Amino acid sequence: MTKLIIEGGRPLRGSFTASGNKNAALPMLAASLLTSEPVTLHNVPAIRDVQVMMNLLEAYGVAIERAGSSVTLTAASLSSRIPDPELFSKVRASILVAGPLAARTGKAELHPPGGDVIGRRRIDTHIEGLARLGYRFSRDTKIRFSRKGPARGTSMLLDEASVTATENILMAATLAEGETVIYNAACEPHVQNLGELLLAMGAEISGLGTNRITVRGVRELHGAELAIGPDYVEVGSYMAAAFATGGRVRFKGLAGRPELDVIGKACTKLGATWKKIGQDLVVDGTRPREIVDDVGQAIPKLDDGIWPSFPSDLMSVAIVLATQCRGSMLFHEKLFESRMVFVDRLIEMGARIVQCDPHRVLVQGPCQLQGIAMSSPDIRAGIALLIAALCAEGTSVIHSAEVIDRGYERIDQQLAMLGAAIHREG
Repeated sequence: MTKLIIEGGRPLRGSFTASGNKNAALPMLAASLLTSEPVTLHNVPAIRDVQVMMNLLEAYGVAIERAGSSVTLTAASLSSRIPDPELFSKVRASILVAGPLAARTGKAELHPPGGDVIGRRRIDTHIEGLARLGYRFSRDTKIRFSRKGPARGTSMLLDEASVTATENILMAATLAEGETVIYNAACEPHVQNLGELLLAMGAEISGLGTNRITVRGVRELHGAELAIGPDYVEVGSYMAAAFATGGRVRFKGLAGRPELDVIGKACTKLGATWKKIGQDLVVDGTRPREIVDDVGQAIPKLDDGIWPSFPSDLMSVAIVLATQCRGSMLFHEKLFESRMVFVDRLIEMGARIVQCDPHRVLVQGPCQLQGIAMSSPDIRAGIALLIAALCAEGTSVIHSAEVIDRGYERIDQQLAMLGAAIHREG
C-alpha cells in the first residue's frame, strides 16, 4: 500500500493536458473481443484499472502491444480458460467482457466483478438485456451466458439507464441477426466514444448520444483505429483543485468540448468560471468565489443524475470546492447511497457540513481546512480528499493512494508539476 503526503496551502499554477477517458477506454478495450483483426486505440490512460482490464483480456488470449499511449489488441485466438477471479475483483468494468465474448463465441464465462463499493451496483440490467438477445444466464461461483441458436435483435426498454449495461448490450447487438432498439439507453460521452469505435469496426448504429439507440447486426466486424476522448471527470477534478487552491491553470485543447458545459454550469453556481483562450480553457481561482443564491435567496442546490445531468463522479470534488466558496449549498447525490461517506473526513478537517441523510449534505463556506491522516475509500472520494489536502493548512497523509491511481494518471507527478507540495511513499 502506498500513501501520499501533502503540504497544503499552495495554489496550483501551470498548464494541464487531459488523459484519455477511463470510462471510454475500458469498454473500448473490451470491444477488441468482437473481431480477430487488430484494434488500435490512441490516448489510452496509464492507470491501474486500464492495466487490470488489459491483463484480463490477455488472460482470455488477446495479444496486446503498447507504444506510449497507444495500444493494439488482437483477439485472433481466444482461450477457453476462465481468468483468475482476482482479475475480475479488481475492476467493476470486468463485466464488460460478457457482451463481446458472448457475441463472438456464443458464450461467456466470468467471475463476479469488483471495483468501488459506493452503493448497490446491479448487473440485472446486463442480464435482462442479453437475455432479450437470446442469451441464457446461469450463476454459481461464476457468471455464464450462452445461446443455442443465433442471437436475434429485438426491442428492449432498460429498467435503468445503466452505462455499462448499455455498452454490453450495444456490443452484443452488433453481431446479432436483425435490428435491436435499446430504449432508455445511457448517452454519456464515453458510450458515444465506444459507439464511434464500433462504427469504425463496421457496425451499423444510429442514435448515439440519445436515449434510443438502434443497432443493425452485421455478419462480422473488422479491425479499426480510434483515439479515446479526453476524460472530463479528470478535467473537472483538476479544475476544482485549481479553483479551490486559488490557482490559475490552463487546460490545453479543451475549448469547445460540449461535455464540459455540464461542469461549467455547476462551476457557475459556485461562483467559479473559466475563459476560452484559443483552443484552451483557463481556470482562474485567484478571484473571490461566492456561491450564487437561487431566486428569492433560496439555498442553491446541486444534484447529480444520468447524462446530461451533473456527473455523480464529480459530486465529491464539488463538495470540497464548496468548502472554499462563500455561501451555502445543498448537494443531493441521487445515484449512489454511499457516495457521501467521505464527508466525515472533511468535517474532521474543519469543514462546516451538515449531513442531512445518506444522500444529501449542506455545505457552508469558506472554511480553513486542517491537514489530517486519512484513507481513500474509493477513486472519487480519494481525489476529493486529495483536493481538500491541497487546500488545508499543514500536512495531510492519504493512505491507500493506489485507489486514486485506478482513475488518475500519475496524480502526484501531475500535481507536483502544477506546484503542489506532494510526494509518494511505499
